[in-house]
Amino acid sequence: MTTVAPISTAPRDAEPVTEPAAAAAPLPTRPPTGAQYLRALDDNRAVFLAGQRLTSIADHPAFAGPARSIARLYDALQPDHPLHTTLTRPTDTGRPGFTHAFFRVPHSAADLLASQQAIAAWARLTYGWMGRSPDYKAALFASFGAAPEFFGPFADNTRAWYARAQTDLPFTCHALVNPPIDRHLPPDQITDVLIRPVRETSAGIVVSGAKVVATSAPLSTHVFVGQTGKSAGDDPALALAFIAPIASPGIKLICREPFTREDRAPFDAPLASRFDENDAILTFSDVLIPWENVLIHRDVKRTRAFFTGAGFVNAFLFHGATRLAVKLDFLVGLLSRCLQATGADEHRPAQVLLGEAVAWRHLIWSLSTAMAAAPDPWTGRAPASTALAPQRQAALAYATFAPQCTARVREIIQTTVASGLVYLPAAVDDLLTPETRPLVDRYVRGSKGMPADQRIKLMKLMWDAVGSAFAGRHDLYERHYAGSPDDVRLQALAEAQRYGRLDAMHTLVDRCLAEYDLHGWIDPTWAAASSPFPSSTPFPPAHPPHPLAA
Repeated sequence: MTTVAPISTAPRDAEPVTEPAAAAAPLPTRPPTGAQYLRALDDNRAVFLAGQRLTSIADHPAFAGPARSIARLYDALQPDHPLHTTLTRPTDTGRPGFTHAFFRVPHSAADLLASQQAIAAWARLTYGWMGRSPDYKAALFASFGAAPEFFGPFADNTRAWYARAQTDLPFTCHALVNPPIDRHLPPDQITDVLIRPVRETSAGIVVSGAKVVATSAPLSTHVFVGQTGKSAGDDPALALAFIAPIASPGIKLICREPFTREDRAPFDAPLASRFDENDAILTFSDVLIPWENVLIHRDVKRTRAFFTGAGFVNAFLFHGATRLAVKLDFLVGLLSRCLQATGADEHRPAQVLLGEAVAWRHLIWSLSTAMAAAPDPWTGRAPASTALAPQRQAALAYATFAPQCTARVREIIQTTVASGLVYLPAAVDDLLTPETRPLVDRYVRGSKGMPADQRIKLMKLMWDAVGSAFAGRHDLYERHYAGSPDDVRLQALAEAQRYGRLDAMHTLVDRCLAEYDLHGWIDPTWAAASSPFPSSTPFPPAHPPHPLAA
């Protein structure tokens, strides 16, 4: 990889406290197979769960199901898989082989529609429940290929990572948010908890601090660490972005409580047992970041502008909308099945609410397609570049309305399925026990001849989707997927102002106002067909229009 000189003039120590993790051996298959991905997790990473350092991630009960769900995605890329053609395209970096379509810089609406199909095909393998699948970070890597100039002195690093990502498809999580401590203070006053440089060496930057929430970090191979515009602050030392292997010495992950449970049968937790994306506290203690992995360093302006300036925001919202659209396909289909199981499918009130859920599904799919079909020039690209980005207007509309959509669909499910969500035996054991099975068959059967085991299977799947701890975490995830609700709306306003769209709306209103005044119609279209406004008193003299009503 290309190494660039640091732009800091700070003195460097001779040696770092820790050495970087050894470079991984080239994978025999690129992209990797599922089995190769699982073996890659056995890299001595420091993952802690309930006070225990885990010795095997892929086989631990908290991670085995989700890890195999990710492995299944990698297997779907391989040439002998039925989805290979939908998912992949040849690389565009000069390296041989193929890549997931979303990892390539798009240059046409057709390219973006192909990416949409690839994102959706992978999302269907997890029914839309894994939002941080490996293709999520393709939005970041594509920005490296489309707008490397944005990264200034580190542009060659981004070009190298763009090429590497296409062939290796590394499962890369991200950590952007500072620990929620002393949020009433500016970032440069709480530096003891923030990711910050400890010193610089000829090999790279040594950093310490923490980030939250690193979703899927225990299952990732790399982490991208950056800042949101709000969390950047004014201190150049904190203006830092880089990529690090999860197994780097000095990185420790402290995981939240998992929603997978070894003692629960798949029948009782069919979603949580396979798709729980564990969120971790990501800590760095004197971790060496080699210069070739540094993307932004001591550059406040670039740090604050990254989301929009590099084009990342358009791409990650495109992935989010497409994945959510697949999730809504699943939820609406499951809702319809549950209503059939209770006989409520023939009741008009339930039909009305099901129709509303269908319309929410249509809205998100339409926004995803609009992003692809009417793209924008990629922000930050070189003047001669033909790179295109998903349409920003539709992307920000998705970011604004997605939380309302998921909350409303969940409310519709709880309203229509109602007690059916809790009128259930505790576990599959009640169906396997001779003493209780006859009672369950009689009293918990479904409508229209549906056997009890089929009804219970449907309702337990729905409970895992909207009522379990796993579902509660997903509700929070969807609410804050694109950031603070206030910030999302302000971004929509700023976009309309920046590109003259709000001015165009003003012009439309002003044209209407200019067609009449106190004396009647000014526009001849209507003036010829109307008489003066009847009045018993003379019209007062006209006043100049107020600037805001011009």
